[in-house]
Amino acid sequence: MCGRTAVTLGADGIRRACVYCDNQGRTRHPEWQNADKYSPSYNKSPQSNSPVLLSRRHFEKDANSSERVLAAMRWGLVPSWFKETDPSKMQYKTSNCRSDTMMEKFSYKGPLIKGKRCVVLADGFYEWQQRNGEKQPYFIYFPQAKQEMLDKKSDDNEEQDGKGWRLLTMAGIFDCWEPPDGGEALYTYTVITVDASKALSSIHNRMPAILDGDEAVRKWLDFAEVPTQEAVRLIHPSENITFHPVSTIVNSSRNNTPECLIPVETESKKEIKASASSKMMLNWLKNESPKKEDDDLPRWSSQFIQTATPKKTSAGLMHQWLKKEEREPSAKKPKTQ
Repeated sequence: MCGRTAVTLGADGIRRACVYCDNQGRTRHPEWQNADKYSPSYNKSPQSNSPVLLSRRHFEKDANSSERVLAAMRWGLVPSWFKETDPSKMQYKTSNCRSDTMMEKFSYKGPLIKGKRCVVLADGFYEWQQRNGEKQPYFIYFPQAKQEMLDKKSDDNEEQDGKGWRLLTMAGIFDCWEPPDGGEALYTYTVITVDASKALSSIHNRMPAILDGDEAVRKWLDFAEVPTQEAVRLIHPSENITFHPVSTIVNSSRNNTPECLIPVETESKKEIKASASSKMMLNWLKNESPKKEDDDLPRWSSQFIQTATPKKTSAGLMHQWLKKEEREPSAKKPKTQ
């Protein structure tokens, strides 16, 4: 399943990270429909707004279906046919949608047949492993390309070259609900889940359906060119994933700090202890944590096309330090009990 994510880029950073080539070979940046409704977070939970990619044709009937836009949508699908005046009165959870039943349940089948497919964006997601009667959280994300650390002694704090963090791209279904008594339409989504891959099966038996690569993203979004029957073939477990244990501070969605992402050691049963490098990272993040202002956010390069890599500020050091952890033994595959 997928019940918590981290999305730390600002609105403009998300837009830059999602640059792509349309079906005519033109480089495009997806435009935001409602950037004012999005805010970054180290610990997003259902009912909060998250960034999603979708075809522009959902908003403009004459638009090219290969063109993409960004929208902040509420996590937890509210079907268009819901009759109550308050969407919070829904009596069942729709933050996740099982792939094996999504063509049976009308809440998901209806919008899916209508082409309401979206890609949910995140740095990664959290999952909890049951071990020794306790739950150990893990942060799960795409494997990242190795890169050198920024020079701490940079005199002018210039951004330096380096490929940015690759955003996780999860398959989702969205719908648009309009209040019966009038008012602003509410766009909501659900994350499609599948059986866990071999790599993640020791943590949990379910995982999000991950779209690995721009071709998969293109096919999932372009509902006019790719019919539902073909698109659903993209829904399957992915082995291209990595993870590390994190602090139980993430257990509460009220905790929204860089500490949620920091790798920890899990050898001690009494207390989860951070490694020496994680402690240094935490101290660093206290001074260099990302801010909501886009100019202060890490400038991540696109994962969809090969472009000249933009430079990054020191605010992106969190992601670079995580790459350093990949070369250390702190992020090990958990052992099943």
